[in-house]
Amino acid sequence: MNDEQLLRYSRQIMLPQIDVAGQEKLLASRVLIIGMGGLGSPVAMYLATAGVGQLVIADDDVVELSNLQRQIAHTTSDIGLTKVDSAKQTIKNLNPETKVTAINKRLTKEELAKEIVAADIVIDGTDNFSSRFAINSACVETQTPLISGAAIRMEGQVSVFNKTSSSPCYRCLYKDEGELDTSCSSNGVLSPVVGIIGSIQATEAIKTLIGIGETLDGKLLILDALYMEWRTLKLKKDPQCPECSNSQF
Repeated sequence: MNDEQLLRYSRQIMLPQIDVAGQEKLLASRVLIIGMGGLGSPVAMYLATAGVGQLVIADDDVVELSNLQRQIAHTTSDIGLTKVDSAKQTIKNLNPETKVTAINKRLTKEELAKEIVAADIVIDGTDNFSSRFAINSACVETQTPLISGAAIRMEGQVSVFNKTSSSPCYRCLYKDEGELDTSCSSNGVLSPVVGIIGSIQATEAIKTLIGIGETLDGKLLILDALYMEWRTLKLKKDPQCPECSNSQF
């Protein structure tokens, strides 16, 4: 690292769990973030400021006025722009050293697998089960850690999947039993809740990339923001899981 990098990341480097070696791991990392909405926005911004070297951000949507209540990577002047272009500019303003690849489309199965295999970890910031199942399937196939978050109304949850051969995957938690309406447009969401969940996703990503602490692998962290209560549920790998039970693990 050069002198400017040492100064930029000095508050992180001071942490004994990170130090110079951990910071260099972040600088050499590549993270795929799918969804640049309420969850993806804080994840991308915090990972960029933390010094992750490469971010690949994927979303096929454009910025609308109703997004601005919670999607903090976008501003009023960005309305009408693609979310990935808007977020890319925000990220570059925060840290011009972070290389950002913007994908303004819904990835096909083949494209998704290609991007995931090139990433060190994947962040799921989508808001529907079909996308989450597809992302999980590709992560299981490529053995790539997946950090999943969700937020609706005044509730949120976070977990880390596929970190090791004994880790549960997303399908171990949720079975494909039909599509549920989990969108903010239909149910509403309190704006800081997505920020809380996205920040935890970013924290888990940094810990996973560096290899420090204890992550939410095999756990589901649940937030009830209305009463500010947290619960942690233990998750086990399902031997009958249709996704990971027959994987290369």
